[in-house]
Amino acid sequence: MNGLHILAEFHECAGERRLLTDADALADVCRRACVNAGLDVVTAAFHQFPDAGATGALVLAESHLAIHTWPEMDAATFDLYVCNHSRDNRAAAEAAFVMLKQAFLPQRVVRRDITRGEIQAALPAPVI
Repeated sequence: MNGLHILAEFHECAGERRLLTDADALADVCRRACVNAGLDVVTAAFHQFPDAGATGALVLAESHLAIHTWPEMDAATFDLYVCNHSRDNRAAAEAAFVMLKQAFLPQRVVRRDITRGEIQAALPAPVI
């Protein structure tokens, strides 16, 4: 289960407007970012809200990418988690992040990284 979990918000997006308003365009850019980064897409589910944004998820062999758009705020949020079961996928996660950032062209990014699966050092047994 160890791996990198990127939680990000893209604000004031200046990229193609349809990435915020069209579920098919959103699915396409997400799929391309993951595949070009070397991640394996297993399946996808995207939903278009009437006269609003879109939401979607890619199930990856390495874990997942979930994304949500708010065109009325020129914003998108996403959650990209890659586990490192058979290889270290951190570079692939970073590459996908960069590709999404290049597509959306946010003027401001809020990003939080979580390293998952860290095992705390064993505590010494209490002396009785």
